[in-house]
Amino acid sequence: MQGGMSSGHRLRDMEQHHPLLDGDEAAAGSAGEVERLWFIQDGCGMVCAFITWFLVLYADFVVTFVMLLPSKSFWYAVVNGVVFNCLAVLALTSHLRTMLTDPGAVPKGNATKKYMESLNLKPGEVIYKCPKCCSIKPERAHHCSICKRCIRKMDHHCPWVNNCVGENNQRFFVLFTMYIAMISTHALALSGYQFVSCVKVQWSECSDFSPPVTVMLMIFLCLEGLLFLTFTAVMFGTQVHSICNDQTEIERLKNEKPTWERQVRWEGMRSVFGGQPSLVWINPFAGLRLRRLLTTRTRKAGTEFSV
Repeated sequence: MQGGMSSGHRLRDMEQHHPLLDGDEAAAGSAGEVERLWFIQDGCGMVCAFITWFLVLYADFVVTFVMLLPSKSFWYAVVNGVVFNCLAVLALTSHLRTMLTDPGAVPKGNATKKYMESLNLKPGEVIYKCPKCCSIKPERAHHCSICKRCIRKMDHHCPWVNNCVGENNQRFFVLFTMYIAMISTHALALSGYQFVSCVKVQWSECSDFSPPVTVMLMIFLCLEGLLFLTFTAVMFGTQVHSICNDQTEIERLKNEKPTWERQVRWEGMRSVFGGQPSLVWINPFAGLRLRRLLTTRTRKAGTEFSV
């Protein structure tokens, strides 16, 4: 590989990036890659993603059929039912968008002579090649051993969404943690009110289920809500802090000194969520093109399905 290049250009097989190569240049050979449907075939990740969906649907079942439908207050049931189910839909949609969006994968095997010549490198410039996926590493890219790809602005690999959190799907991951924290808080509040109401009537006519079953379902829901709220609230705060400081979790753990122009606070938020603050920021459906996804051929490649 190195012998096919001019003497003024150097290519190093090292697990690090170089500031001369940015994300736009690395993506030049894969225009439209962000539009593809992406799915990682990782057993642990798929199990964790299934558990996430099961727990959210379980919470929806308990809230709807154990707490709200038996309620004597029509408007209490309707308002809380609509709010909870809307938040659940937004949370699951955010989860899907995080899981099925290319996080910013660098094209495999692009460390070729032809591609190197297209970069128009100056004599003496040094760029780096990932020896694991044989790709030119853009600035701030890191290799994920699970996705088996180098990911631009990789923050971390999250098994609960079965994907890396990177440049292209961080917004959806932030929305996922936010909406899960919101429905967890809502479920805990409804559970507390339901316990008080049931104790007042001595558990008679407070649920269509028997008192022991109702208690067991609600206790498990409370435990789930507390765990989810703690985890997602911490992750949401960590992600917002990373975005506002323009530093990924990997960069923070490796104590990497920034060689890029940092976009902090609102500049960082706008770079991740896009444009000025608006309802689009909290809408996981924004930018979704179902027609294109449904009419495009499916292709299997390595550890992911791409559409």
